[in-house]
Amino acid sequence: MGVFEEILKHPDELYPLLKLKMAVKQSEKQIPNEVHWCFCYSMLHKVSRSFALVIHKLEPQLRNAVCVLYLVLRALDTVEDDTSIATDVKLPILRAFHQHIYDSDWHFSCGTMDCKVLMDEFHHVSIAFLELERGCQVVIEDTIKMMGEGMAKFICKEIETIGDYDEYCHYVAGLVGLGLSKLFHYVGSEDLAPDNLPNSIGLFLQKVNIIRDYLEDINEVPKSRMFWPREIWSKYVNKLEDLKCEGNSEKAVQCLNEMVTNALLHVEDCLNCMSALRDHSILWSCAIPQIMGIGTLALCYNNYQFFQGAVKIRRVVTITVLSPYDVFSIFVFVHICTLGLAAVVFDQTNTKADVYGAFNDFVSIMKTKVDKKDPNATETLSRIEAIQRICRDSGTLNKRKLHIVRNKSAYSPILSNSQFLKLIKMETLWEILKYPDEFYPLLKVKMAVKEAKKQIPPDIHWGFCYTMLHKVSTSFSLVIQQLDTELRNAACVFYLFLRAIDTVEDDMSIAMDVKLPILRAFHQHIYDRDWKFSCGAGDCKILMDGFHHVSTAFLELDRHCQVVIEDMIRQTGEGMAKFICREV
Repeated sequence: MGVFEEILKHPDELYPLLKLKMAVKQSEKQIPNEVHWCFCYSMLHKVSRSFALVIHKLEPQLRNAVCVLYLVLRALDTVEDDTSIATDVKLPILRAFHQHIYDSDWHFSCGTMDCKVLMDEFHHVSIAFLELERGCQVVIEDTIKMMGEGMAKFICKEIETIGDYDEYCHYVAGLVGLGLSKLFHYVGSEDLAPDNLPNSIGLFLQKVNIIRDYLEDINEVPKSRMFWPREIWSKYVNKLEDLKCEGNSEKAVQCLNEMVTNALLHVEDCLNCMSALRDHSILWSCAIPQIMGIGTLALCYNNYQFFQGAVKIRRVVTITVLSPYDVFSIFVFVHICTLGLAAVVFDQTNTKADVYGAFNDFVSIMKTKVDKKDPNATETLSRIEAIQRICRDSGTLNKRKLHIVRNKSAYSPILSNSQFLKLIKMETLWEILKYPDEFYPLLKVKMAVKEAKKQIPPDIHWGFCYTMLHKVSTSFSLVIQQLDTELRNAACVFYLFLRAIDTVEDDMSIAMDVKLPILRAFHQHIYDRDWKFSCGAGDCKILMDGFHHVSTAFLELDRHCQVVIEDMIRQTGEGMAKFICREV
């Protein structure tokens, strides 16, 4: 059932999802009016919305410097990544890039899509750079100079040894960590960290990206990009591209596991670096990418599907990860997602306790996936246990708000809704005696249901919405009843729109040439009080026939909420239409 089903499975994620969506809109409002700054922040949202979100809490001086640093790095990376540029052209550009940033007339057309726009309009970034304080300019210039030299070095050199691998990652990412640390210190927010700590922050994230992007890099046209060190992959295959061949599945997974184990080397430094941060907004901006990084490794580890398609914590997918060994038996349900878990991570990562907790949870997931027959199992377990020990020794695990791993009851009820409601209606003494500890919670739920029904507004359209919500999902109507009125109304309307679009998708009697246009235009229909489409069965048919009531309620919401809901329905409709025409 797609997005709708996932929201049903994890209703506790709906509020963080809405907050994340609102945060995106709020960060977009921070875009300055000046043409060059407007270009910079608009481009940042296009080339990395997640990074734009991560830095939006920083104070303006630091946020501007970090924005410019990121765009200059992305531009430099675009030159390095474009395999169509001749080496004799590329090398001088990489080595002189730290000089080009001072030239407001310089640009170099390369790359594709948004990165091409960035390169074509690079003068806007240069103008913004020239408005920064001199101290920030020096930090950015030094970072770009060293990075350009390092990139140029590895254009002409393959990554043979693990030492080469670490050196390359230092040039393209460790220097970023060092540059950010110097910017944090320059503006007076943080002490200057020892070089090894921010360097490890960069190395860890770069190694996550290199592992995750194996297929994308190996299939690059016109020439493959190979960043996995020969010292590791040559133990398992003759050529790096052989890892994706089905006949090499066992060796491929062992190679992948060694790459993940290598990346875990940097986690201790990452945690020590973040533990020293004082400024909450800086901690938050550093912690989010690190948590998503360790989550990606947990998902990749011992996972042959990695070689069938890129494994990422994407914004459009929720993936349930179950250990092939003993996770199910102990009822640990783990789910790694984008819009779901990423929203929760963005919303609930507020303290160092949350950071330690997330790392502890993710490496615990990884630990359950270790196959003792794997040649690196002992080393992997040793590094995982070292990370767990650091997290435990922090003394903060019982103070956190963010939980990645929960027990089964936190994510999915042991009983289905129908079984649960049936149990509530049981009147025999025998049933009560069988489950005495459940009797009081059952009564409380029953009372909560009645209390929720009392909150139904007198307006006809809102009365229809909340009554329909109780009918199509009593559990969700209970979940949202404690929210403040504005948010509760928005969540109610959003849920009903999702149920309505899901009803259209699920109705097999609707001809394809009728269904597809409805799904793709559903985000427009929600603005039309006169629109309805009769389909579905039972309560869902009533919802579709009375859809004008939901549209009327939607039109009474705050404009900001309308935009968030419209955007999510548009994306949902497009996704549903896509998968109607193809198998999963």
